[in-house]
Amino acid sequence: MKNQEKIFRKKSAPERSARMVETIYGCKWSLTVYQLLANDINRPGEMVRSVEGLTTKVLNECLRKNTQFGILERVSYNEVPPRVEYKVTPFGTRFIRILDELEKLQEEIIELT
Repeated sequence: MKNQEKIFRKKSAPERSARMVETIYGCKWSLTVYQLLANDINRPGEMVRSVEGLTTKVLNECLRKNTQFGILERVSYNEVPPRVEYKVTPFGTRFIRILDELEKLQEEIIELT
């Protein structure tokens, strides 16, 4: 048999996107924040008041991580008193759809067991 040229390379997990998913799922509040934004609750103070157990410190950390990943965008208004709102970026919309698909997959796995 002749040696054939290798045409495939070792396939590795997508490092950055896998880390993003792990970080977001690791933050137990991220999915709740997405739900709040989907319901037009986009100001941090309103988010804290809307969810029992959510603190300002934890929310700010969660929002910061999501902003760094490009999932959320922070919008500051030059007003007195200062006003800050968050919105989902176009990339964030695609990312959240992936998380929704993972949730559906989890439901299917539960049904199979």
